[in-house]
Amino acid sequence: MAKHQLTATVLLAVLLALAAPSLARDPDMLQDICVADYSSLDGPLRVNGYPCKRISNVTAEDFFYGGLATAADVYAGGNPMGSVVTPAGADKLPGLNTMGISVARGDYAAWGGVNPPHSHPRATEMLLVLQGALEVGFVLPGTANRLITRTVPTGGAFVFPRGTVHYERSVGESPAVAVSAFDSQSPGTVVVGDALFGAAPAVPTEVLARAFLVDVGVVEKIKSKFQTN
Repeated sequence: MAKHQLTATVLLAVLLALAAPSLARDPDMLQDICVADYSSLDGPLRVNGYPCKRISNVTAEDFFYGGLATAADVYAGGNPMGSVVTPAGADKLPGLNTMGISVARGDYAAWGGVNPPHSHPRATEMLLVLQGALEVGFVLPGTANRLITRTVPTGGAFVFPRGTVHYERSVGESPAVAVSAFDSQSPGTVVVGDALFGAAPAVPTEVLARAFLVDVGVVEKIKSKFQTN
């Protein structure tokens, strides 16, 4: 390799190393606040999220959200999971825009309410159990799919590393309630079952049958459970 090529390669490696921390989370903002202005979503300016309100129009209500105080009906609409997650990000709390954080409330039916396996591609999650008990687990990357799991009692906290597939399940005699914090205003959620069996257009049945080592009939039956009207 020529000397100038080697120098360029080293410089590129250094730049990538310096950029890694900023690539791993929401970027730092270059202003004090950027309260989301939902009324101008079609405007030309976007700040890695929502357009900013004029500072003169900002009010205390932009920084308040009361939606996490109300328990969700975990059985509404014939919900088969027995759990409901109520997120509070910049789409509901304008003052969170560009702040790099968000929260969510999870409500779980007693003995078996499940938040099914999912991942958050843009955030680490820290979960705090406020009521009941949750069995939690995530698949540890790079370890032949080793499962890290334990029961988290009331008052206990648990961390799900960024991007890992994880779940929560109620294991107490009373309904469980938990609050999760994320280091992104938009952590994203990829539910494994929905992504594989409820995609539109559908993931080819033959692909899923080979991936899960089952017959195509089994895959078609599972897909029928995820179809929406």
